[in-house]
Amino acid sequence: MAIDLYVWPTPNGFKVSIALEETGLPYTVHPIDIGKGDQFRPEFLKIAPNNRMPAIVDPDGPGGRPISLFESGAILIYLAEKSGRFRPQDPAVWYTHLQWLMWQMGGVGPMFGQAGHFMIYAPEKVPYGIERYGNEAKRLMKVADTRLAEAEYLGGAEYGIADMATFPWLRVHERYGLVTDEYPNVRRWLETVAARPAVQRGLELLKEHQPKPGQTMTDEQRAVLFGKRPG
Repeated sequence: MAIDLYVWPTPNGFKVSIALEETGLPYTVHPIDIGKGDQFRPEFLKIAPNNRMPAIVDPDGPGGRPISLFESGAILIYLAEKSGRFRPQDPAVWYTHLQWLMWQMGGVGPMFGQAGHFMIYAPEKVPYGIERYGNEAKRLMKVADTRLAEAEYLGGAEYGIADMATFPWLRVHERYGLVTDEYPNVRRWLETVAARPAVQRGLELLKEHQPKPGQTMTDEQRAVLFGKRPG
């Protein structure tokens, strides 16, 4: 049975669409338009009480019973274990992948998200916020570059869920004022991951709803995304 994927085409959404394509698990996409406030609908909150996408419902979960999951990191671990792919059996290797997945979840996602907010979406420029989160984005890129100087992928010699989680964020580095010429190992890694057919398919997620170059956010979308709950 197909997994139901509740999602919108954002870096966090792409993590799961890429993982589903990589693992080969069948899935059905259910758009959650976060600019219109779909994340606040009661039926979605039953699946994702933190009113954030992505989320999944697997009708054939553990023991054959349905399971719903929110938080993209938890979903990636689940998909790896369900499929048996990208789930190293050596505990030391697996924990290395998990460590870098947690690095993305606790660092790259939140810090790049805040950098994007202050640099792109905030209605007024706040120099402190731009500098604070811009510097943190640079620091995290350096961490990634150092790691990728010693290993082919974030988790080590093999591609895995940490790469799936981090790639959608670092691929849009330019919007944060980051230049990959300063991070040659990240550039090599980005090119390698981007060439994977499953990654390319995952990035087609809800393509008709992906923002066009130069497209700006409406005041209504900004209000919904940044604190104002519809209704």
